[in-house]
Amino acid sequence: MESIPVFKPLIGPKEIEASTKSLEMGWLGMGKSVGEFETALHNYLEVGDRHVVAVGTGHAALHLGLLIAGVGPGDEVITPSFNNIADFQAILATGASPVFCDICEDSLCIDLNKAAELVTDRTKAIIVMDYDCVLCDHDAVEKFSERHQVRVIHDAAHAFGSRYKGKMIGSFSDICMFSFDPVKTITCIDGGALVVKTEAEKVALHEMRLIGMGQPSETMYQNKRAWTYGVTRLGFRYHMANLHAAIGIAQIARMQEISKTRRDSCLSYNRALESCSGVRTPKTDFKDITPFLYYIRVDKDLRDDLRAFLSDNGVDTGIHWQPGHWFDLFKDCRKGNLDITEVVGREVLSLPLHSEMNSEDLLRVTRTIKQFFDSKK
Repeated sequence: MESIPVFKPLIGPKEIEASTKSLEMGWLGMGKSVGEFETALHNYLEVGDRHVVAVGTGHAALHLGLLIAGVGPGDEVITPSFNNIADFQAILATGASPVFCDICEDSLCIDLNKAAELVTDRTKAIIVMDYDCVLCDHDAVEKFSERHQVRVIHDAAHAFGSRYKGKMIGSFSDICMFSFDPVKTITCIDGGALVVKTEAEKVALHEMRLIGMGQPSETMYQNKRAWTYGVTRLGFRYHMANLHAAIGIAQIARMQEISKTRRDSCLSYNRALESCSGVRTPKTDFKDITPFLYYIRVDKDLRDDLRAFLSDNGVDTGIHWQPGHWFDLFKDCRKGNLDITEVVGREVLSLPLHSEMNSEDLLRVTRTIKQFFDSKK
């Protein structure tokens, strides 16, 4: 019996053709395709006069976004503890400290009321994250930023292709980041991007992603290099490669089918599992959502047994995530009341979700879950 993986990238003839052409072109570093990928992102995300900067990974985007926000040694950044390790490591990489905040019961996104209790004069920024197939209350996020005078890093790694009240995710936040790693909604093999508001921020990002070199991106986007340039700021090797960008361009062209098939699969999951005793499904109708993952919540005493039962029946699962305050590296970080995070971290379970997931696989997953809970009656 063939196993159903949690993740499976949608790679077809167009992506393979794009990869082949990029390799045959022979310019393997940052070049023309990166500029074209940024343009494709700019158009797809409907960002208007904002600026899109492609980088090598989502973690690179988080790190640079925090630096653009002015985060540095001695500062604090409020983040949901129920978040990816990349966010916490990016905060540490600036010399700042994460402050762990709880999440809301229904959305599993940051609880802004609890975040307000964590603000001090050291608070420089807040990270807000759209989780799996549910979006933050971004109107409330904007008010929070204004009230407390902190920058916002919008972690939209799960939300590419979604809309919030008609506006594309990426088109309205203070600083927004995306990830295009091997398992994301679209992949560049690996990659990330930032959307920022000002020309000055774009210029700074162009330099920081290329180890501080003031080499004009416009030159590199012609598959050329400038051999004289200035260096005025700290930089990192965070640029995106042409090959990765070429795959990303091909993926963006398929977003309509990617969004529809993922949305349809999640709706099928919800319909099949909403009446299953012992299973809590996401509280969303998936309208205007391009889901990255589909999750359920089950009793903490049953989760490991359910995972084992699914695995025995050829269904892979994931846990997104272990809360940050559980890790030794962050055990001394400041934190608020994390009651909901403590519960969710032991209950949450990710089910397989792929673009173009077939109905037979969906039925097999849901039928196996129902078999497990029927056996517990």
